[in-house]
Amino acid sequence: MPTSGDGSVALPHVVLLPSAGMGHLVPFSRLAVALTSGHGCDVSLATVLPTVSSAESAHLEALFAACPAVRRLDFHLAQFDASEFPGADPFFLRFEAMRRSAPLLGPLLAGAHALVTDIALASVVIPVAKELRLPCYVLFTASAAMLSLCVHFPAYLDASAGGPVGDVDVPGVYRVPKASIPQALHDPKHLFTRQFVANGRELARSDGLLVNSFDALEPEAIAALQNGSVVAGFPPVFSVGPLAPVSFSAGEPAKSQSDYMRWLEAQPARSVVYVSFGSRKAISKDQLRELAAGLEASGHRFLWVVKSTVLDRDDDADLGELLGEGFLERVQGRGVVTKGWVEQEEVLKQESVGLFVSHCGWNSVTEAAASGLPVLAWPRFGDQRVNAGVVARSGLGLWVDSWSWEGEEALVKGEEIAEKVRAVMADETARKKAAGVRDAAAKAVADSGTSYENLAQFVQRCRDGSVTK
Repeated sequence: MPTSGDGSVALPHVVLLPSAGMGHLVPFSRLAVALTSGHGCDVSLATVLPTVSSAESAHLEALFAACPAVRRLDFHLAQFDASEFPGADPFFLRFEAMRRSAPLLGPLLAGAHALVTDIALASVVIPVAKELRLPCYVLFTASAAMLSLCVHFPAYLDASAGGPVGDVDVPGVYRVPKASIPQALHDPKHLFTRQFVANGRELARSDGLLVNSFDALEPEAIAALQNGSVVAGFPPVFSVGPLAPVSFSAGEPAKSQSDYMRWLEAQPARSVVYVSFGSRKAISKDQLRELAAGLEASGHRFLWVVKSTVLDRDDDADLGELLGEGFLERVQGRGVVTKGWVEQEEVLKQESVGLFVSHCGWNSVTEAAASGLPVLAWPRFGDQRVNAGVVARSGLGLWVDSWSWEGEEALVKGEEIAEKVRAVMADETARKKAAGVRDAAAKAVADSGTSYENLAQFVQRCRDGSVTK
């Protein structure tokens, strides 16, 4: 491998190791392209086949076709008996299968100058990298606020001596109320809780962390992580977001994609409400019907991506039956409803879109921030209430924190949904605040911006090859 005049590596080989789910795969893909196209790195992306969801498989195929500079590494997992965890989320099961296969990573990492692992795998991958004397970084795929909670949570549990989880005061950041703590973390025996706590304890031994956020979006959390307020002596934290979407220009768009894009392009400016609750969780039929009633009563045009099952491979339900008799006929012309995959970043760029009703998965939040589109936050599970707090604090949108999420029985009624949609669509102040977040995001990723410089510093560390003991 050629070196520069000061002895550092001229073209560092960085291996990226994502876990499962689009929420994890998408930021890794974006980081891969940023490193190859903008920062002179040789990048390999480790993949596990078959993927858990069809969306992941399609995304990987498109990535490698459009970005040949990103090389594929096949990570073959050890045998794993999922019956040990009856009823577990299929994505958490894949996390566990990958975690147990971490000792098999060695051959994939031969010749690498640095490894970037997914947060879901951190506690088992960092020791493997240490043994190989390979610098190991962690890409945290959620908000910096959630990272601060992850880092502090093991100490919180130790101090509570096995008591129930309540409000968590993260040093230097702010209080995360009990109601915003991911549901699984209230159960110490839950598979995700065990993974989350183990990962949080090990992060201090990494060589650094990358987070897909930017300083102006989360000033308190990023500063507290970087200055040691959350944990003294913590490794460097590089805020590198919002990572730019990958352009999959090869080939023609699918018919369903061209249909909804043509419809969006024909609508008046800021007239459409875009509704999507992400790729990970389903919404109950009763709540789907209340949401349908709310969108219909709002009087606004809308594009709605419906998800009724956890795995897209299992989703064969009829839309008409899901959403109630006559709904699709009544909204024909002013509403488009699809169960297909939507290129969300392209939707958010459309001038016709005026509001994003979102679950606040972190990729969705960063895409809304980059587009300057107001968000009506309706978090559903996991880290999403913490992320919704970021949306509200930053001025990117509105969060009705009384609206229910997974595990809570209360239905959010259609009348209330319609009222909030109408209010935010008419709120010029909300629109201006979201535009200000967009301008701050653009400044962060521009040459000499904070996120651009942070990514450049990370790449320089990969060139230098320094390893934390």
